[in-house]
Amino acid sequence: MADSGAHIIAVGNEKGGSGKSTTALHLAVYLLHQDHRVATVDVDSRQQTLTRYVRNRRSTVETSGRQVPMPKHVHLPTAWGDSIRENQRAEQDIFAKAIAGLRDEVDYIVIDTPGFDGNLARLAHGMADTLVTPINDSMIDLDVLARVDPVSGEPIETSPYSRNVQRARTERLASTGRGIDWVLVRNRISNLGSRNASQVQSSIERVAARLGCRVADGIAERVIFRSLFPIGMTVFDPLEADLLGSAPTMSHVNARQEYRSLVAALQLPTPAVGSTATEPLRLSA
Repeated sequence: MADSGAHIIAVGNEKGGSGKSTTALHLAVYLLHQDHRVATVDVDSRQQTLTRYVRNRRSTVETSGRQVPMPKHVHLPTAWGDSIRENQRAEQDIFAKAIAGLRDEVDYIVIDTPGFDGNLARLAHGMADTLVTPINDSMIDLDVLARVDPVSGEPIETSPYSRNVQRARTERLASTGRGIDWVLVRNRISNLGSRNASQVQSSIERVAARLGCRVADGIAERVIFRSLFPIGMTVFDPLEADLLGSAPTMSHVNARQEYRSLVAALQLPTPAVGSTATEPLRLSA
């Protein structure tokens, strides 16, 4: 498949509950609000969290009459035949066709992956121009990337997930001449400083250096994200008290700024459809 057209952002982490789907939709909706054409792809056939998030968004639009931008959404199911080889071949075919069909229709494709290793997840990682890995702000969740010395904080051994990503980066570079920009994002950061938070930050930076990836400023733990999923909204959408159940607060404003900062840190190109332009994405105020 030609490596041109839309810029592909995969949101990946083999640990469930890391905030992948919330991150994926927020990135997609931010880009939509910047007047870009965006597709979202859900390859998590078990949870289908991103698909349900998009459905909730459509339902809110239909029932409230609010006008909010919608991504072009695709859900790719897992093949369940008796032959593993045939299943993988079928998944590769449907994945390739879906991405090929979207490449010339949109500027960005945001892919949400499952919290486990699987063929579709590997295909998504291998296709990514940018890989975003949200990590909950704890030493336990850091284990998805590497085993870390509890005293020094130094990585001792990389995880199976990290090795899969490195393999995907190597194969993509060999086949296309282009690498995967891998960005780690601390998620659900406590607003209260602590020795543990400092240790997590230090360890993530050391692991990132070991893996050859970058670390972006993270997203704080905020109640508002729990309120947004049932109505399919994000912090970038116009939110009124009648929709949320209460008036938006400074937490909402701060969450919006955190996601803007994340987009800036990703250093996304502004792609011209059908080209490989690399002009940095311009952020609005």
